[in-house]
Amino acid sequence: MLSFLGRTFVALAASLGFAASALAQDYPNRQITLIVPYAAGGPTDSIARLIGESMGNTLGQTIIIENSLGAGGTTAAGRVAKADPDGYMLMIHHLALAAGATLYPKLTYNTTEAFAGIGLVNSGPFILNGKKGLPANTIKEALDYIRTNQEKVTMGGAGAGSGSNLCNMLIQSILGVKISEVSYRGTGPAMNDLVGGQIDFLCDQSTNSMSQIKGGTIKPYAVTSLERMKDLKDLPTMAEAGLPGFELVQWHALYAPKGTPAPIIAKLSAALEKALADPKVLARFDDFATVLFPASARGPAATDARLKSEVALWGKVIKDAGGPAK
Repeated sequence: MLSFLGRTFVALAASLGFAASALAQDYPNRQITLIVPYAAGGPTDSIARLIGESMGNTLGQTIIIENSLGAGGTTAAGRVAKADPDGYMLMIHHLALAAGATLYPKLTYNTTEAFAGIGLVNSGPFILNGKKGLPANTIKEALDYIRTNQEKVTMGGAGAGSGSNLCNMLIQSILGVKISEVSYRGTGPAMNDLVGGQIDFLCDQSTNSMSQIKGGTIKPYAVTSLERMKDLKDLPTMAEAGLPGFELVQWHALYAPKGTPAPIIAKLSAALEKALADPKVLARFDDFATVLFPASARGPAATDARLKSEVALWGKVIKDAGGPAK
């Protein structure tokens, strides 16, 4: 027979489970804030607004997008890590969340412990783009231009730990050069300056690059995945261009603060799944040349596992490239 303490523990656990279930049944009863760590108009912001609108319709509440910028996406992550775990503050983030664990050694949160995964959203390569005025017309010519003019070449980036920054870091490490990186509060404004000719190169997600490439306002040189993109079949990979093993793939995921009740996570995950089946969302993803994770491998558990594995992966890459930011 159970002891008095044992019966008390079981009763307490049952009451807590009942309370969490009741909370989920009432959830959501007010608007939800979805934190975006980067500037409005950038690729992460665009993805957030797409899925946020669809999820809000499913949940019956408005999802407000809030851009919380700074420190390579760690400012936003810190806010969400400290938020009440009630499902009313969520975050969309990408591989920079994992890289930040090494790049920023004095974070106020533990990256692999502070968040509850809701679901993996999309993945896609980066594209190394140049301004229209560059003399280089091929990726080989672009890499030669970077080697020859490293003292004056400028590459845009969205701050330490951002995907664009990691791409720049890999290029410099493999080429053995040191160039000037111009930091922006997101790749949206960086792309504007590339189009305007204020910077020479920008390694940016296909999500943000495709419309400018189609419009002929920038020069695309290569993709950072190991395989060519179906929408840009003539564009070589960085590996094909003479940088063997070069691979960088962007991925987005949705998170809540750790401790958010499992029934609320399940409700949010179901709403995300419905968004990822929404024809409007899928059509825009196709425009962005980005793809979904397999339906069987993008739920909460897969999200948590992906984050942990990427923290370990980028920890090694960053340390091999010279260590974390000072």
